Parts: sequence; structure tokens; C-alpha cells
Amino acid sequence: MKLQIISAQEVLFTGDVNSVTLPGTMGEFTVLRNHASLLATLTPGTIRYTDAAGTTAETVITGGIADVDNNVISVCVY
Repeated sequence: MKLQIISAQEVLFTGDVNSVTLPGTMGEFTVLRNHASLLATLTPGTIRYTDAAGTTAETVITGGIADVDNNVISVCVY
């Protein structure tokens, strides 16, 4: 899967990942390969993602939106 985390000022992360956990308005949720398409609002919290090597990284956000479609997760953060 491809993950893109962007803000109005810069690209925070772009790359291939195995899983992404996002702080959704209705609660934290995890996206895995072949996840159903969705659009979600995000609350302040931490985006956690794991790459193919098993390395986990985090990005702290103050809110935003996430779009999941065809194994591409696009996250626009404030």
C-alpha cells in the first residue's frame, strides 16, 4: 500500500507501508491491504504506520481527513 501524509506546508511522509492506524473521529482504526474505500475525518492524535521491513513510525497530527482507495491512503492534516 502507498501512504501519503501531507499538510498545506509540506509532504510529511510518502512511501509503501503494510498497515496504517489513524485517529478517526469515531475512534482509532487500522487500514490493511485491500481495505474497502472510505473517507474519514481525523481528530488530534498519532498516525502509526509499519513498513515492509516491520519498522514502525509515527506522525502526530492535530486533525485532518483520510481517503482510502485502491491501496492508496491519502491523509491531509492540519
